[in-house]
Amino acid sequence: MTEYRVVLVTSPDEESAANIARSLVEEGLAACVNIVARVRSIYSWKGAVHDDAETLLLIKTRTDLVQALIKTVQSRHPYDVPEVIALPIEAGSLPYLSWIAEVTRRS
Repeated sequence: MTEYRVVLVTSPDEESAANIARSLVEEGLAACVNIVARVRSIYSWKGAVHDDAETLLLIKTRTDLVQALIKTVQSRHPYDVPEVIALPIEAGSLPYLSWIAEVTRRS
């Protein structure tokens, strides 16, 4: 298992995305969150296909913080079922990865 993760979260707008991002960084659950405005999401929900503009959060964190991060996102997210997907970081700049470890809280 790798030590670091990128977590993907979609949000309905930039304001809710920024609120989630700020909470994660302030609580030490994420080192950095990039907010990508206006992604287009086509998905099935409650028997219908939806086509909506959303905002994507790219969250960098440690593997051992993912479960706490998920709980925080779920508690602050406006969706009933928010997307929260954690992907392993297989390789990266060692100084950057060390920085992630340095600025996130110890679990």
